[in-house]
Amino acid sequence: MSPTNKGRNIQSKKGKGFHPSTEGRLGAAAFASAIATALRNDFGEDRSAVKTIAGLTLANERAVKNWFNGINGPSGEFLILLCRHSDTVLETFLMLAGHGELVKVKKFGDVKTKLNEMLLLLGDLEHLNDK
Repeated sequence: MSPTNKGRNIQSKKGKGFHPSTEGRLGAAAFASAIATALRNDFGEDRSAVKTIAGLTLANERAVKNWFNGINGPSGEFLILLCRHSDTVLETFLMLAGHGELVKVKKFGDVKTKLNEMLLLLGDLEHLNDK
């Protein structure tokens, strides 16, 4: 014999549910599209680009094709690996995260590095001319 239902709430009481604000939220389609654009800009659009990225991230080629086509975006670990290998993906990620100022800081650091390399080359050239 089963127990009676007396005094039990089978359904939860109706009330105001918790719905977090969607204001300023980026949808999955917009994320996938932005990453796809960044990948195509950095790696090109041919089949070898898919193979290159699959090799760099150790992701399945089908998944990488989906990233390129904007069907799905890469998940956490793969997004981190892509950011390591692609400045454009990193910059896109920072912009999507609302940290556009960090893109400027990164570019400033890149320019500083290039200037230091140029100064070393100029120093080497000057040293060769002195001989």
